[in-house]
Amino acid sequence: MIFNETKLKGAYLVEIKKLEDERGFFGRSWCQREFQEVGLEAEIKQINTSFTLKKGTIRGMHYQIDPYQETKFIRCTQGRIYDVIIDLRRESKTFMQWIGHILSEDNYRMVYVPGNFAHGFVTLTDNCEVYYPVTEFYTPGSERGIRYNDPAFDIKWPVPVEVVSLKDNSHPDFDIDLFDK
Repeated sequence: MIFNETKLKGAYLVEIKKLEDERGFFGRSWCQREFQEVGLEAEIKQINTSFTLKKGTIRGMHYQIDPYQETKFIRCTQGRIYDVIIDLRRESKTFMQWIGHILSEDNYRMVYVPGNFAHGFVTLTDNCEVYYPVTEFYTPGSERGIRYNDPAFDIKWPVPVEVVSLKDNSHPDFDIDLFDK
């Protein structure tokens, strides 16, 4: 596996190291030992799959607060998404900054999202499937969200947003004093 740290320290774009021949390729998409060697959280407690029907659908921006922060490992297994993460670590030099990457069934890229980051995506095609192991169980009451169009972050989505759940669209404007309470 190839680990490329992003400008948001601790977040990685991970690529499969492909062993190719006339049949196609083989590569690891998960190896606990390799993650640990890079110093990354690698104990998976839950694996989630989302399937989204329409292009332009937003899912996110979600996170869980202490002590239930989830580290996520995001991969698009069908279709194409623009995946966004926001650094919510108060002590970080990149606090409140975001980055986005295209993940698709064709590029096999994955995003390693540390705890204390918000995560979400917009679908760039119809019929998108996203597969993501997480290091913490879903814990009702500790979940939080940031609205996809919150002016505090000014995320530049590459396609018009067509579908957003009522819950994801109802988050109030970001309040730095309340976000992790």
